Amino acid sequence: MLVKPLIVIVGPTAVGKTAISLQVAARYGGEVVSADSRQVYRGMDIGTAKVTADERGDIPHHLVDIRLPDQTITLGEYQALAYVAIDDIHSRGRLPLLVGGTGQYVKAVVEGWQIPKVPPQPELRAELEALAAREGKEAVYARLLAIDPGSAGSIDWRNLRRVIRAIEVTEVSGRPFSELQVKTPPPYSLHQIGLTRPRELLYARADARIEQVFAEGFVLEVERLLAAGYSADLSSFSSLGYREVAAYLAGEHSLEQAKLLLRRHTRQFIRRQYNWFRLTDPDITWFDLEATAHNDVFEWLHRALHNEE
Repeated sequence: MLVKPLIVIVGPTAVGKTAISLQVAARYGGEVVSADSRQVYRGMDIGTAKVTADERGDIPHHLVDIRLPDQTITLGEYQALAYVAIDDIHSRGRLPLLVGGTGQYVKAVVEGWQIPKVPPQPELRAELEALAAREGKEAVYARLLAIDPGSAGSIDWRNLRRVIRAIEVTEVSGRPFSELQVKTPPPYSLHQIGLTRPRELLYARADARIEQVFAEGFVLEVERLLAAGYSADLSSFSSLGYREVAAYLAGEHSLEQAKLLLRRHTRQFIRRQYNWFRLTDPDITWFDLEATAHNDVFEWLHRALHNEE
């Protein structure tokens, strides 16, 4: 039985994933399955650098604009939707491309994480968020460390959402979150491409993107969301830039200060992405887009797909 292929394109924000994925999809009859935890939200387009209709052309994109900003999507829900999209693309004789920079989304799909089916616990989450606000994220992390050292060892203490989720699953299920995270790889032939650039050049590209999104009306986008009744406290507003702009609109700092904060937070985010997609990962073939031509990516992919035939 022929194992069907799945192309995976990962890398940090602003590296150039969209451009490469569109070229690959056009060349090989592909469709894109987004692995971006912020592009799932409708109305959050400019700040998330969502691919536009003109850019997409006739290339279908899946798992984009599937939630309102005040709705949630769990990792398990995303994984299930991604598998449905991938299988649907295969059924039509097309090539699926899983593209994005959200490490959990990508790894949940390609590694087949068996995600505990524990629904969100609003009261517990509120309690833990209040603890973080009162005593710092370290206090919440200490609680996880006490009940599940295994998860604590693999989760960045600064990632409050992940720390809270691990506590939530452990306390509700009665079993450590780390013990529940077994993996069953999906039935795909995986071809994983990692895109990178020298760090300073990547930062410069990210800075240029920040200026571009503001020029395209990012402030107006956030104004519209707030006017529609969406709170800056929503998890969707943790997308880069949205809370910084909301604070500017509330008079808490200037527009230039908002941009400065966004540049700083974007650099931190890029570093976290590199931690997820390590350059030493043997399952990912990395291409430095400053040192190699795009054709090298296509030639590697052509060989990988041809070897399956």
